[in-house]
Amino acid sequence: MDQPPQTSTLAIVSLCFGILGWTLMPFIGNIVAIITGHLGRSEIRQSHGGLQGDGLAIAGLVLGYLGLLLGFLAVLMIIFGFGILAFLAS
Repeated sequence: MDQPPQTSTLAIVSLCFGILGWTLMPFIGNIVAIITGHLGRSEIRQSHGGLQGDGLAIAGLVLGYLGLLLGFLAVLMIIFGFGILAFLAS
Protein backbone atom coordinates (compact mmCIF):
# COMPACT_ATOMS: atom_id res chain seq x y z
CA MET A 1 0.00 0.00 0.00
CA ASP A 2 1.32 3.45 -0.93
CA GLN A 3 1.77 6.00 1.80
CA PRO A 4 0.16 9.40 1.23
CA PRO A 5 2.60 12.26 0.71
CA GLN A 6 3.82 13.90 3.89
CA THR A 7 3.81 17.62 4.50
CA SER A 8 7.19 19.34 4.37
CA THR A 9 8.40 20.32 7.83
CA LEU A 10 10.14 23.37 6.37
CA ALA A 11 6.85 24.54 4.84
CA ILE A 12 5.13 24.27 8.23
CA VAL A 13 8.00 26.12 9.93
CA SER A 14 7.78 28.85 7.27
CA LEU A 15 4.09 29.42 7.91
CA CYS A 16 4.53 29.38 11.70
CA PHE A 17 7.35 31.91 11.61
CA GLY A 18 5.44 34.00 9.07
CA ILE A 19 2.66 34.30 11.63
CA LEU A 20 5.17 34.95 14.43
CA GLY A 21 6.73 37.67 12.28
CA TRP A 22 3.43 39.56 12.46
CA THR A 23 2.92 39.00 16.18
CA LEU A 24 5.77 38.21 18.58
CA MET A 25 9.00 38.30 16.55
CA PRO A 26 8.68 40.98 13.87
CA PHE A 27 12.08 40.94 12.17
CA ILE A 28 13.54 37.53 13.03
CA GLY A 29 10.28 35.72 12.34
CA ASN A 30 10.03 37.25 8.88
CA ILE A 31 13.61 36.33 7.98
CA VAL A 32 13.15 32.73 9.17
CA ALA A 33 9.84 32.48 7.28
CA ILE A 34 11.49 33.61 4.05
CA ILE A 35 14.49 31.29 4.36
CA THR A 36 12.49 28.21 5.36
CA GLY A 37 9.82 28.99 2.75
CA HIS A 38 12.36 28.92 -0.06
CA LEU A 39 14.04 25.81 1.35
CA GLY A 40 10.66 24.12 1.78
CA ARG A 41 9.56 24.84 -1.79
CA SER A 42 12.87 23.50 -3.07
CA GLU A 43 12.52 20.37 -0.92
CA ILE A 44 8.97 19.81 -2.21
CA ARG A 45 10.02 20.20 -5.85
CA GLN A 46 12.92 17.78 -5.41
CA SER A 47 10.73 15.14 -3.76
CA HIS A 48 8.74 14.56 -7.01
CA GLY A 49 5.43 14.15 -5.23
CA GLY A 50 6.76 12.64 -2.01
CA LEU A 51 6.14 15.83 -0.08
CA GLN A 52 3.31 18.32 -0.10
CA GLY A 53 2.78 21.71 1.50
CA ASP A 54 3.74 24.13 -1.27
CA GLY A 55 0.81 26.35 -0.31
CA LEU A 56 2.03 26.51 3.28
CA ALA A 57 5.50 27.52 2.10
CA ILE A 58 4.05 30.18 -0.20
CA ALA A 59 1.89 31.55 2.62
CA GLY A 60 4.98 31.75 4.85
CA LEU A 61 6.90 33.53 2.09
CA VAL A 62 4.12 36.04 1.52
CA LEU A 63 3.79 36.78 5.24
CA GLY A 64 7.57 37.08 5.60
CA TYR A 65 8.09 39.39 2.63
CA LEU A 66 5.07 41.56 3.49
CA GLY A 67 6.21 41.85 7.09
CA LEU A 68 9.69 42.94 6.02
CA LEU A 69 8.31 45.40 3.48
CA LEU A 70 5.89 47.01 5.92
CA GLY A 71 8.58 47.17 8.60
CA PHE A 72 10.97 48.84 6.17
CA LEU A 73 8.29 51.34 5.14
CA ALA A 74 7.50 52.10 8.80
CA VAL A 75 11.17 52.80 9.51
CA LEU A 76 11.37 55.09 6.47
CA MET A 77 8.26 56.96 7.56
CA ILE A 78 9.70 57.47 11.05
CA ILE A 79 13.03 58.70 9.68
CA PHE A 80 11.44 61.07 7.19
CA GLY A 81 8.86 62.18 9.74
CA PHE A 82 11.54 63.20 12.22
CA GLY A 83 13.49 64.82 9.39
CA ILE A 84 10.51 66.92 8.41
CA LEU A 85 9.86 67.86 12.04
CA ALA A 86 13.50 68.89 12.46
CA PHE A 87 13.30 70.95 9.26
CA LEU A 88 10.12 72.69 10.34
CA ALA A 89 11.50 73.40 13.80
CA SER A 90 14.56 75.19 12.50
